[in-house]
Amino acid sequence: MSGIKPELYPVRSSGPKPLHFRGLTLGRLDRFEGGEYSDINLTSTLYEARIDSTEYITIESWSSPGRTKTPFNEAIRQKFTPAKKGDQFGPSWTHHWFRITLTLPPEWANKERVQFEWDPGCEAMFFNTDGLSLQGITGGYGGDRRVDFILDPELRGSTYRYYIEVSCNGMFGNGSGEVNNPPDDNRYFTLASADLVVPHMPSWRLLWDFRTLKDLAKALPDNSPLGTKCMETANSIMNVFKHDDPSTIDKARKLAERVFGDDWEKVGEGIYDGEPGDSFTWGIGNCHIDTAWLWPYSATRQKTARSWSTQVDLMNRYPEFTFVASQAQQFAWLEKDYPLLFHEIKGKVDEGKFQPIGGCWVECDTNMPSGEALCRQFLYGQRFYKSRFGKYTRTFWLPDSFGYSSQLPQLCRLAGLDFFFTQKLSWSQFNAPVHTSFQWVGQDGSQVLTHMTPVNTYTAQASVDDVRNSLNNHKSLQSGAANALLAFGNGDGGGGPLAPMIENLRRCRAVANHSGELPKVTMGQSVDLFYEDILKKTENGKTLPTWNGELYLELHRGTATSHGAIKKGNRKSEILLREVEYAATLASTSPATKTTYSYPKDKIDPLWENVLLNQFHDVLPGSGIGMIYVDAEAIYAEVAEKAGALLEEALQALLPGSKPASDEHAAGDELVAVNTTPFPRREIAKIPLAAARALSDAAVQSTHDGCAYVLLDNTKGDAVVSATSWSALEAAKVPAARARAIGEEFVLSNGQLKIVFNKKGRITSIVDLELNRELIEKGKSAGFVIFEDRPLNWDAWDVDLFHLETKSDVDATSIKVLEDGPLRSTIQATYHVGDSIIKAAISLDAVAPVAKADALSLIRFDTEVKWHEKHQFLKWEIPLDISSEFATFENQFGFCQRPTNRNTTWDRAKFEVVGHKFADLSEFGYGVALLNDCKYGYAAEGSTLRLSLLRAATVPDAHQDQGNHTFSFAVLPHRGSFAESDVPIAGWIFNSPQHLRRIPHARVSSAVAVGHPFKLKGTRNIILDTIKRAEDDHFGVKSAAPQTVVLRLYEAFGGHGSVDVLTELDVESVTICDILERDLEELPVIQTKTAEGEPAASVKINFRGFQVISLKFTLGVSPKKAGSQWVAL
Repeated sequence: MSGIKPELYPVRSSGPKPLHFRGLTLGRLDRFEGGEYSDINLTSTLYEARIDSTEYITIESWSSPGRTKTPFNEAIRQKFTPAKKGDQFGPSWTHHWFRITLTLPPEWANKERVQFEWDPGCEAMFFNTDGLSLQGITGGYGGDRRVDFILDPELRGSTYRYYIEVSCNGMFGNGSGEVNNPPDDNRYFTLASADLVVPHMPSWRLLWDFRTLKDLAKALPDNSPLGTKCMETANSIMNVFKHDDPSTIDKARKLAERVFGDDWEKVGEGIYDGEPGDSFTWGIGNCHIDTAWLWPYSATRQKTARSWSTQVDLMNRYPEFTFVASQAQQFAWLEKDYPLLFHEIKGKVDEGKFQPIGGCWVECDTNMPSGEALCRQFLYGQRFYKSRFGKYTRTFWLPDSFGYSSQLPQLCRLAGLDFFFTQKLSWSQFNAPVHTSFQWVGQDGSQVLTHMTPVNTYTAQASVDDVRNSLNNHKSLQSGAANALLAFGNGDGGGGPLAPMIENLRRCRAVANHSGELPKVTMGQSVDLFYEDILKKTENGKTLPTWNGELYLELHRGTATSHGAIKKGNRKSEILLREVEYAATLASTSPATKTTYSYPKDKIDPLWENVLLNQFHDVLPGSGIGMIYVDAEAIYAEVAEKAGALLEEALQALLPGSKPASDEHAAGDELVAVNTTPFPRREIAKIPLAAARALSDAAVQSTHDGCAYVLLDNTKGDAVVSATSWSALEAAKVPAARARAIGEEFVLSNGQLKIVFNKKGRITSIVDLELNRELIEKGKSAGFVIFEDRPLNWDAWDVDLFHLETKSDVDATSIKVLEDGPLRSTIQATYHVGDSIIKAAISLDAVAPVAKADALSLIRFDTEVKWHEKHQFLKWEIPLDISSEFATFENQFGFCQRPTNRNTTWDRAKFEVVGHKFADLSEFGYGVALLNDCKYGYAAEGSTLRLSLLRAATVPDAHQDQGNHTFSFAVLPHRGSFAESDVPIAGWIFNSPQHLRRIPHARVSSAVAVGHPFKLKGTRNIILDTIKRAEDDHFGVKSAAPQTVVLRLYEAFGGHGSVDVLTELDVESVTICDILERDLEELPVIQTKTAEGEPAASVKINFRGFQVISLKFTLGVSPKKAGSQWVAL
């Protein structure tokens, strides 16, 4: 018998042993917490004790008056009165202060954790008695619930005292019913909990273990060894657990180590040891705080403090936790409103745990801001970070904007931003993004390393699914870019990561350390290091795929039009600030005025910051609640007032004795126009009749409303010109503009064009008389059209493709001749649609707006709308007898082209697009452009161009766009294709009228001698966009230090070009600099002379297509003769 081997397993069966039914078992796992068995499952063990007795808890309250927000130091001095759990407070948007005094029962002295549970049903924030923000609170029972405030164990023998500011709004505002609905302004909240509690931490840790196991069991395939092991382990835990036997908690947790590893928890944050590059998923905390959306700016200032103070607390509890915050404006608010918290965060920045990122002033829309405004987003954002934290950020972080301009790669690199992060294109309606990590190539050829997280959200919950999606959805693995960024944390309304998210990631890493079925997560790294890891794995980016051109979001297309007043405020403010900087630079550097006029940078900066603030991606797009537009419009009104005053000061310094011609009380018997653009131009301008009567010999026409038109013929592009005389006009043999009623038709005409309107106020013919060419497609007409606008989702955001099937013409109810030339001919058409009225003064001038030899006149529409529709979309369209597969749309510092056909799903998706001052449809030899002064939405369908004018959504603003609107647009025919035209210049001129000023006759000669400080000589495709003083310049009139001036130029047509930049200023040196005004390359300065023999300096610049170049001129301090002025070269 001794030779017989022992049995490998029992000979006789012990009985049936079936496998678990997977679906049934997974269903059982859902019953381990909450639900109908919460009195006997794990939930019943989560708390050891809970008290709300006044013996231990004293609550007092005081309410800020109205909707005012009372600062901490003021609030704590108020008279607090007794309050209690169950009290109600409100209404919406009000603020209430609570003073809390706590003592603990003696038997709690040695408990692992004691916390104060405060649930006001809304948002709140804890302060210590010094005013330091300690933690945010999110009341209610949503997934972002955070109501537990951990009490410092070191103070258990004493009394705790805190102040809590409660704000009557939820994490997502106060939407009535649905979150996105217009807010309920009479919402009240209840203090549901004000309890001292002792959590049973072993039970909580088991809960976190179990959730990870359950999620893995559900997420992994049926045949996954890891998934099966997790299911069986979780099932065993449920078998072992007894709610009335605390010892089973430790036994259950020991079972969990089958998956997580023996004693895995003892290593703590050491679970992430190893090279970060060996991990696939890089976890980084973030808290997307919409600077305004379903709540106003004032609420965001508090959301920032609530969210970020909570992250500081998590950093102290979890050493591996790092967090990014992406908007300089929010840091600036925090520094002002919560200086103690700002100091705490600055310390965490120094430790590398709290990481400023983003590079912009706010997370802005990138479709509608001008090129210069985007430069200022980067300039103001980066300079703030450098001034407060000692360095610029390297990552452009913009996860939630509605598409991305093709100029961004170039501007990013010029702003010191090497990397770009987003995820928004995962929302696209029809075509998913084709890459995850790639080189995004802009319209000038610049590239920026881009990562679109495969997790497809910026508010990941750090769940098992999130970790798996980082690999499963990755589309660039072929390139070697084997990593993914997991940006986790509650967002939009703020909040940020929760402790259970960090706990789950620890467990995911523990699992991955023992199994290849889950990507390894790493924590504690920086976003910059993540991108450097991509470069390392892709031969410094060489193996990465590329994407050329814009990143068009196939969603939220209506945001190019929603809230027209905000679009208008943005365009007008951008242009006004440009003009202020131009005139202020001219006045502060001119030898005649520099000793008496100082550049008002300290006044300009706040205005720019407010304009940049309003470019936030839910403000400028028009997708917020109504109350944020009250704030935004107040900002634009302030900018108009203050910037207008600054411009007037500069113009008075440059043109002493002058006053705006619009001032009916202004003196002066002559009229001059200040041209802040660098372009030759012609303009018919309206002035008060009194100003016209004072002119001795000027081409003047009376208007229908008691004013006068005057011609300003500035064909040399001078900075200042006087009004054009009749004799000069007659010598030029300019045919008069005429308006006629002929039968049932109305005709506008001049020597070049004839435009025919039918009795419905629609254009049936536009004929180029010299070429005898008809521009309107046969059998069609141009005019206002209206569409039903009822998107499936996202009312203020979306316009769906099917709206195009509901078009109706808007016909005039009356039409009449207003003005019959000779300078301007005008008809007025009145249209009624629903409850709304449209009045359009449609004009044709005798002269073209640009100085190009064969340029044609504009057909101008000055429009007033009383708009009272709901879910209607007003547009203006023109069907053209022009054939082209692409239409051209101005964007920042250039243009992009989009298909007019609908061949592919990518083409079909672009049925509504963004453009700036113009859109153009051209073929060989001819084209037509649509210009506008404040609109951004366009469509190009076949040979039809459309300009989007007004929408009428009701969510989240019930009254979007209701009321009165004024705007102008124009049709510009041009001979030659777009590349042969002056359409970009016409767009500039249309948006930048000359500034008319009355001036005494004796001062006219000195006024018109004032010239542009810088002139370009070379190819016509280079545009001088901006002239400003440098950021680090001195601005005092008595300073002896050299002055510096920055110019921003760009190539406008998509080809190479070269210009000489000339100035009569005394130039010491010139450098090419970046957007942050850091010197890149010194240029040779050539000393030359003007045509009049005056000394001048010149530098030559070469451009590639759409290139943006900034020049920094350092000026000398040698005096010039007092009468010296710039002249045209």
